[in-house]
Amino acid sequence: MDTTDVAGVGASTNRMPKSYRVRAELEALLGQLGEGDPLPSERELALRCGVARETVRQALRELLVEGRIRRQGRGTVVSRPKMVQPLSLRSYTEGALKFGRTPGRLLVDWSDVPADPDTARDLGVDPDTPVMHLERILLADGERIGLESTFMPLDRFATLRETYDPTTSLYAAVRATGVVYAAATERIETVLASPREAALLECTTALPMLLLHRRSVDIDDRPVERVRSLYRGDRIAFQAGLRDEPTP
Repeated sequence: MDTTDVAGVGASTNRMPKSYRVRAELEALLGQLGEGDPLPSERELALRCGVARETVRQALRELLVEGRIRRQGRGTVVSRPKMVQPLSLRSYTEGALKFGRTPGRLLVDWSDVPADPDTARDLGVDPDTPVMHLERILLADGERIGLESTFMPLDRFATLRETYDPTTSLYAAVRATGVVYAAATERIETVLASPREAALLECTTALPMLLLHRRSVDIDDRPVERVRSLYRGDRIAFQAGLRDEPTP
């Protein structure tokens, strides 16, 4: 492994991999820069750190995936902090506004589709029953941050076609119909995007994604929606509040 002596430690048994030292130096550099500030070129960083350009390139790739830096033109600049979205029944709009970001949405598809077995089960309908499908790109300050695919019972929400603007909060529109969200189950996993999803989110298929599956019900325990949300791992993180439950 490519190593260098740890400062102040002369013993050959205490050697630090050069990749660790480069990462530490880049972390220190980022701490001195502000959002949008450019980083030195790979060549400059390699000379500064006394390592090969590939060692610098690997550290920069890691920082790109983590969302600490981003490409801009032919260079690299410091990114803004990731948006932290709370895991709750509240809408994406409310979460973005709470974080000081401007939410937005781009409509990809709004159609009626036959329910596959999983969707039928979650929405309490028979397989192949037509259900409403709404697919949208989620934006934060104009940046593409996620891709949301929502399925809803057509018999309950067909009127949304006449009243709802798909660039606004669906959560608020559903509440305006008199439906009260009561509970939801949500599962989170890490995945890679398909070529289509990567194109819609303007990223590569190698970028780690956060995939959320949600099923929501109202106060009468009737299904409201089944949602599949795919988020760019370099632009968003999720946060949940935990509380200790008393032991019976």
